[in-house]
This record gives sequence, C-alpha cells and structure tokens, in this order.
Amino acid sequence: MRIDFASSERSTVGLEWELALVDRDTGDLVSVADQVLEQLSTDGAPHPHITGELLRNTVELVSGVHHSVPDAIADLAGQIDEVRAITDPMGIELVGSGSHPFGQWFDQEVTAKDRYAKLIDRTQWWGRNMMIWGVHAHVGVEDVRKVLPLVNGLLTYSPHLQALSASSPFWGGVDTGYASNRALMFQQLPTAGLPYQLEHWGEYESYVEDMMKTGIIEDYTEVRWDIRPSPHWGTVEMRSCDGASSITEFGALSALIHCLVEHLSSRLDDGEALTTLQPWFVRENKWRAARYGMEAEIIVRPDGHERLVTDEIAELVDVLNPIARRLGCEKELNDALVILRVGASYQRQLAVAQSNGGSLPAVVHMLAKELRHGLRVDA
Repeated sequence: MRIDFASSERSTVGLEWELALVDRDTGDLVSVADQVLEQLSTDGAPHPHITGELLRNTVELVSGVHHSVPDAIADLAGQIDEVRAITDPMGIELVGSGSHPFGQWFDQEVTAKDRYAKLIDRTQWWGRNMMIWGVHAHVGVEDVRKVLPLVNGLLTYSPHLQALSASSPFWGGVDTGYASNRALMFQQLPTAGLPYQLEHWGEYESYVEDMMKTGIIEDYTEVRWDIRPSPHWGTVEMRSCDGASSITEFGALSALIHCLVEHLSSRLDDGEALTTLQPWFVRENKWRAARYGMEAEIIVRPDGHERLVTDEIAELVDVLNPIARRLGCEKELNDALVILRVGASYQRQLAVAQSNGGSLPAVVHMLAKELRHGLRVDA
C-alpha cells in the first residue's frame, strides 16, 4: 500500500484544542455542541475551523496553518471569542482540562456520526468512557524520510510534555492519584497509545495495510498514536498532551513542540542520530509522567540515566531558546518556566479541591476562570 506524505513547508504549525462545555452555575457537562455548531454555521455550511468531537459536550478548535506559535494561538483565541458569543447567553462556560472532575460517562451523549457509532460499537465500555480532552500540535516536515526518525526522537521528550500538560487528576468524582489519568485511559482504544518505533516509511505503509486488511481500521486517520505522522497534512502530530487549561499553557506546550521538531530536524540535517530509548523505557516514562506529573523521575538515556522531569524541562527551554527566537515564540517557550513555578493544571486543581473541602464544582469553576481570564502567573 502506498501512502503519500503531502508536501509541507518545514516547521509550519497548526494547533487543535478540545474544550468541554459546562453549565456556568453547576459545573456539569452539557451536551449542546450540536446547537453551538449550528449557530456557528453560515448559510448551512459548517464553520471551517470549529467542529464537534466524539461527545456532544465538546467543541474542537482547529487553527489554520501558521509560521509561528503566537499566530496559531491568536487564531484559536479568536475562535474562542466566536464560541463565547454563542455560549455566554446560554449560561455555558468553556473548560480546558484532560478530564472533567465529576462527570459520569453514562450521562454523556455521543455525537451522531457513523465513525463514532462504529467506534463505540467496537470498543463498548472503554469507548463510552472516553470523557477526555487533549491538545494536538502539527509541525510541517519537508521530507518524508525524516518523519519516522522524528517520531522516534520525540518519544524521548513525550513525558516532558505529558507532565507539563497533566490536567486530569480526577475521574468520575474520584481523586485517581494520577496527574494524567487521561493518558492511561486513552491508550485502552485499540490503535491508541505509544507508536511502534518504525524506521522507514515503507514499514508504516505496511502497518497501515495490515490494519486495514484485518478490518481494524478503515484508513490511516484511525491510527491514534500519541505521536503520529499525519500524511494528509504533511506533518508530525504530537498528541501526548492533556487538555490545556489556559492560553498561556497551550502556547508554552506548542512552542516546546514547535522548537523540538525544528531542533531534531536540524540534527538530522547534520547527519546526527537522534537519542531514542528502548520501547520499555518509553513505556515506563509514559506511566511515570502520568502517575507523578511534575514529580516524575524519567529515563533520559538508553543507559538508564534518570532525571527529575522539571530539571529536564528547564534545561530543554534553555537549549531551545535560540530556535525559539528564530521561530518567533521565545515568550511562549519561556512560559513553560512559568508553569514550573505556579504548578501544572493537575496541581492547581488538587489545591483548589483541598482548599474548598473537596468540592469538585469549585475545581470546574477555577478551570473556567483560567480559560476566560488567563493563568495567574503571580502565584
């Protein structure tokens, strides 16, 4: 099977942000995405960038193709304003988080699309439990021969991004003890989770062919890896992150990803071999980042050397700053250090619950406030 990788300008960037719809007063999830999307349509045509998702309590914002993270983030901020023009009069708030603190899966309505119906029919209980929200970042790759080496190289940094974005400590009203419960929930789907460490594009084509031949998927878009090629767009897509709770956080995550891909791509240009970890180390790192978040000690070298993830992130920001200046996202990259200082979303959620007698609606209200008014950076 041949899968063409689209021509793409190097290091262009596109972003996707899944947001939950909640009742302003109670914090409950509300299944009104179809009504919101209908009002966003023009002459019966759907909005070109704002779409639905698996559950009717979600809207997804999709940026255009940009040359810088600030431009892509500004694109999404404008889309948020468009959505709020409809949701504010409805008494609905938007929330960015990997999970909803107290929502129950059996109360949620699935979007009426054939692809979602097939997914639920096949995956049953696990599929219905997918009350998860994430952010995705696409970065343009100019040569298909680079794609899989970049995917493998990015796996070394996936726990950094997962810990920094971790925002799903609660599930169905329970404190799970995990910083990112979403990361471990999502991998229960048949084609989700960590990618196989393939070396050549032909191996990827053979994998997709095998999956289609046996009826596991209908096309390559149903390969839902944490990091994956996106042949239609000519990009590498980073999908490891929980939903971002504020524009500041999404900007920081996007800048890290954007700069990382350019950094690794330049190393490939110089003939360097990228640092890749054994699959068992990659798997362990994912679990550690999901469990411990910012307190995770992750494996950073094939010899098993370990470091605190926050130390790794701080060093990575320093290494990437020259690239960030060139790509126009220096402020956004350095906002990762702000997150290290004020705490990741899961830490802030746990603190609010503790200071409000365990109230999870209070956590939802905090998340809604952060998305609307921004992350407090003076904490």
